[in-house]
Amino acid sequence: MSLFTKIISGEIPSYKVAETKDFFAFLDINPNAPGHTLCIPKQEVNKLFDLDEKSYAGLMQFSRQVALCLREEVSCKRIGLSVIGLEVPHVHVHLIPLRDMEDMRFSNKVTLDKDEMQDIADRVHKQFNNRYN
Repeated sequence: MSLFTKIISGEIPSYKVAETKDFFAFLDINPNAPGHTLCIPKQEVNKLFDLDEKSYAGLMQFSRQVALCLREEVSCKRIGLSVIGLEVPHVHVHLIPLRDMEDMRFSNKVTLDKDEMQDIADRVHKQFNNRYN
């Protein structure tokens, strides 16, 4: 069972920003920028291109929806998207609010306290629910 599957089940706490029947989004606890979000399928699949076509398209649609909400709630020039997948053996899409190209470098991290993380998660979650539920 992957770390992300444990997050989905609530076994490990997270800063949830969005959830549907098939997908889950939460803030990265080691963010490149404030609002850095991970979008994942609830089905545990290791590699992006091993998803069936419907799940792949669904993950991209869900990621777009989350990105649009994130853009409304976090100050940035745009939302960057990255799929690397080496850290956790569970497909995940990184949505990173960008001020400049340095925000896409995974060697540059920011520190936010729990209250800042919860505030961002709550605002994006509310935006998502207002738009899509």
